Amino acid sequence: MNYTICSVDQLQQPGDCLIIGYFCDTGLAPSAKVMDDKKHGWISEFIEGEGFQGKPGDSLQLTPAEGDGYKRIIIVGLGKSVELNAKAFRKAVRKAAVMLASTKAKNVFCTLTEVYVLNQDNQWKARQIAQHLTASTYSFNQLKSADKSEQKLQQVFLLSVNQADNQAIETGVAQGDAIAQGMHFAKDLANFPGNYCTPTYLAQQATELAGQCQAMKVDVIDEEEMQKLGMGSLLSVSRGSREPAKLIVLEYKGGSDDDQPVVLVGKGITFDSGGISIKPSAAMDEMKYDMCGAASVLGTLKTIAELKLPINVVGIIPSSENLPDGYASKPGDVVTSMSGTTIEVLNTDAEGRLVLCDALTYAKRFNPAVVIDIATLTGACVIALGKHISGLLGNDDALCQSLSEAGDAAGDPVWRLPMTEDYDQQLKSNFADVANIGGREAGTITAGCFLGRFTKDYTWAHLDIAGTAWNSGKAKGATGRPVPLLTQFLLNRIN
Repeated sequence: MNYTICSVDQLQQPGDCLIIGYFCDTGLAPSAKVMDDKKHGWISEFIEGEGFQGKPGDSLQLTPAEGDGYKRIIIVGLGKSVELNAKAFRKAVRKAAVMLASTKAKNVFCTLTEVYVLNQDNQWKARQIAQHLTASTYSFNQLKSADKSEQKLQQVFLLSVNQADNQAIETGVAQGDAIAQGMHFAKDLANFPGNYCTPTYLAQQATELAGQCQAMKVDVIDEEEMQKLGMGSLLSVSRGSREPAKLIVLEYKGGSDDDQPVVLVGKGITFDSGGISIKPSAAMDEMKYDMCGAASVLGTLKTIAELKLPINVVGIIPSSENLPDGYASKPGDVVTSMSGTTIEVLNTDAEGRLVLCDALTYAKRFNPAVVIDIATLTGACVIALGKHISGLLGNDDALCQSLSEAGDAAGDPVWRLPMTEDYDQQLKSNFADVANIGGREAGTITAGCFLGRFTKDYTWAHLDIAGTAWNSGKAKGATGRPVPLLTQFLLNRIN
């Protein structure tokens, strides 16, 4: 996708599509008013004739007469001009992107950069536009034998009413486009089925990503080396699969050598049958998405590499399949983690925490500034927060607050859950140091408490993305979340 800044005068040249804003109290946004005047008011007449009110999320598409400049004009509602906030603006941009994706437009002129958004600047507006327009071009058809349509949208012109705004708009565009590209990468990895996207495939993709960036290096640790490291918990999950487990470690050095890195740990279960505690067959195909934590780490690393962010980041991905066979772990087995903690495996379908705990222990060797793990960890989180908000737990108030603020700013929200000693008591075991489940009650919290036992030596937070990482039904597919949240968090640390 190519983004170019344009002036008001350039809006008069022909194009495939024009995106303009409309306020329910003041009508057309400034540049659209100028165009409307030059066209003898036919745009405003059309809007009035359609009874368009301009509420946030409202939209309207009109087709001008042939030879009248644009092939189509998309009008999005912005609500009241004095009340346009970040949420309403983002909603309007998303609506425009959806409408644009349904057209055959190869180029679009977007004027939404000109409107005032409460507490936001031109860089932020440009970032939202670029992120959502680039995201609208995503499709997954790599495994279809036909209908491999080419990308339609190729050129976007963003309006700048003042040359002094150009640099901010360019920065916002670069950030938004890079975030969308990182989301595309994460979506592709997650949407590939388990017979394609194996732990070995994830390792290959990580290696290719590192090869594209001089500031990044990769180390893939195999099962033999994991055995030497004492990762008995992680290896207990891969026992039932013929696909060998991988511990993928990516190091991005954009900062100084002595800067402590942010460590991102992503759960990479490329298919989760539940193991011996096997899942119901309905919708089990969606368990290919149990590696969305890993995908989001790789997507975030792709984004920050594209932006050349001056920060050190380490990505750690414990990857395995979870399948049943005669060698698979059984309920009641006791395994020993890298930390030396013994774990009673009461449910083999609670395997994510078993691979994460060894990865979290491994993370300590990088002397991290903070550690954040990302995982499709518990169905309980979907029940608690639905598909809109990711769960957040952690051992540090400041880190959790930073993640919450980044999520709000990125439109990728989280909600913090409590994590106290009372919940931790549910993990008691008669036969090991800890059980891998704590019963039906507060399942997301007890999973966080389990992970918290392996993060005592550093500042840590956990993101449960079980509800937000993918959509089901007709819109089935990965969402690319929380790449926007993680990128915003890293940008905030730099700033």
